[in-house]
Amino acid sequence: MFEGLLVDLVPYGKAFQEQEHRWLNNESTFWGTAGDRLIVSRAAVERWQTERQNDGNRPDGGSIWFGIRSKAGVPLGDIELGYISPHHRMSMIGVGIGEPEYWGGGYGTDALLLIMEYAFNWLGHHRLWLHTMGSNVRMQRAAIKVGFREEARRRRFWLADGQWTDDVIYGLLRREWPGREAMIGRLGLLARREP
Repeated sequence: MFEGLLVDLVPYGKAFQEQEHRWLNNESTFWGTAGDRLIVSRAAVERWQTERQNDGNRPDGGSIWFGIRSKAGVPLGDIELGYISPHHRMSMIGVGIGEPEYWGGGYGTDALLLIMEYAFNWLGHHRLWLHTMGSNVRMQRAAIKVGFREEARRRRFWLADGQWTDDVIYGLLRREWPGREAMIGRLGLLARREP
């Protein structure tokens, strides 16, 4: 478990799996899947959960998943290091807060800082990257806030609600990362009461 100010990163277990069907069928998935409006059955979710458990055997290194849990114990969403490349010491971050009432409260930022610390300081990563659709301004602000830089933009890449939007790719090198404590101070991130 990794303890933050607003959230903890914990093993993605049953408490999160029980919420996954609801999360995949609400507004959070639109933002996390670059514009898809999914209608997902419980059977499909259970199949994906089984596949995810076997993910570590993939030749590309698979993914490392954590549940994002509030300090009060509420499952909020998930965060992962995906497309892990041990040789190149890099991976992609994917994050989703499935509970809209927690959006904009710093919970995702705290989770990002924790996973970045884990990747850089525990796994020895050289680089992290993430991408989002151009209309996902909230994710872009969060990426920039924690130190990522825009590295590429693929124009009119995603179709979201009938409108073409760019794919924006952000990267961060280990040498650019001042550390979690420095970022907490820089951002003024404070523990607070939950909604």
